[in-house]
Amino acid sequence: MIDINIAELLPHDGKMVLLDQVVEYDHQSLVATTVVRDDGLFGDGKTVPAWLGIEYMAQTIAAQGGMMCYLAGKPIQLGFLLGTRRYVCNIANFKVGELLTVRVERILEDQGLAVFNCHILGDGIDISAKLNVYQPDKENNRAIN
Repeated sequence: MIDINIAELLPHDGKMVLLDQVVEYDHQSLVATTVVRDDGLFGDGKTVPAWLGIEYMAQTIAAQGGMMCYLAGKPIQLGFLLGTRRYVCNIANFKVGELLTVRVERILEDQGLAVFNCHILGDGIDISAKLNVYQPDKENNRAIN
């Protein structure tokens, strides 16, 4: 486990930080874990919908970028999820309390656009997708803020 509060790596606050821990990272990938929770945002008390996996993946991508900024001593950069391709999911819902491992790996990047291979694994859970993301340059980031 990496000794850093994952909320420091994400441009999210409070209950919208859905990840718990960074397990490993490098310049192209990051692995994070989370325990599925029901805090009133997405679930019915017992489950949360499997489409939330897209947000788990997107936040893991953001954490990877945030970790690179953190290590370089730079502020966290704003990024955008542009789309998802081939979201292959073998479940309809995540059960509250389940431990999930989310792995993302950058496979392509050009001028702020990137594609990541993403996987979520858990007990009987195997989800994969490709996420397309965009991170504007610093000048554009400042204009948005």
